[in-house]
Amino acid sequence: MASSAAGCVVIVGSGVIGRSWAMLFASGGFQVKLYDIEQQQIRNALENISGCPNIQEAVEGAMHIQECVPEDLELKKKIFAQLDSIIDDRVILSSSTSCLMPSKLFAGLVHVKQCIVAHPVNPPYYIPLVELVPHPETAPTTVDRTHALMKKIGQCPMRVQKEVAGFVLNRLQYAIISEAWRLVEEGIVSPSDLDLVMSEGLGMRYAFIGPLETMHLNAEGMLSYCDRYSEGIKHVLQTFGPIPEFSRATAEKVNQDMCMKVPDDPEHLAARRQWRDECLMRLAKLKSQVQPQ
Repeated sequence: MASSAAGCVVIVGSGVIGRSWAMLFASGGFQVKLYDIEQQQIRNALENISGCPNIQEAVEGAMHIQECVPEDLELKKKIFAQLDSIIDDRVILSSSTSCLMPSKLFAGLVHVKQCIVAHPVNPPYYIPLVELVPHPETAPTTVDRTHALMKKIGQCPMRVQKEVAGFVLNRLQYAIISEAWRLVEEGIVSPSDLDLVMSEGLGMRYAFIGPLETMHLNAEGMLSYCDRYSEGIKHVLQTFGPIPEFSRATAEKVNQDMCMKVPDDPEHLAARRQWRDECLMRLAKLKSQVQPQ
């Protein structure tokens, strides 16, 4: 492959996440090339992005390649094997996977030191967090370069020190989902009131600070908080039940409540998502005004 140009980023896969990444990299001043085996996907993508039907042509001059194909381990491994055979020692190979472990995803690649997961949050142009998850053999320079690149395009990268199922965001999200489901299933709270606890309670704080800083501020620092509340926290945690089965009966109950607010037909769901995204955009603007950079 020819030597890597300074500003070329290649997106492999032109679905929703691929297009989102393309928008972010383009807005950051990078030349963007979009590769997909489906010609219609490329035609449907943003007009100002260069589309490439040939993977060899697509990666020519790349300094960063962001894979965005569907969450299928064998498909992703096939793509990375192709890329591994045609790139040089300077290109970063990055996956957008939300759940596949880097040790499985990049197993056996010659350029494994250049491989990393950069998992965005949907929609990434309004929610800037990116989880950077290395393979056990990923070079520290690969993590550093990817971190710097994500900062350059306006994202908020965080480093996962070692791989774990679900990474960090989904582990926290699933813990909330699990207890939310149990509370509804046991008749302790209605689905709509459960959501209020987050949207009008915890979520108000967590939009600006995380759970650890919340602890720190809710007492005279973290040590004070633990002295005061750790025994009570442990007592409550011991009452948590097993992992929910997500039974059909409870799912139907929750769905009924959700549909009273947002009917589950495509039109209503799309309208609600648009409303959500507009709220996220306004929140992002507010955060930029009140938080030090």
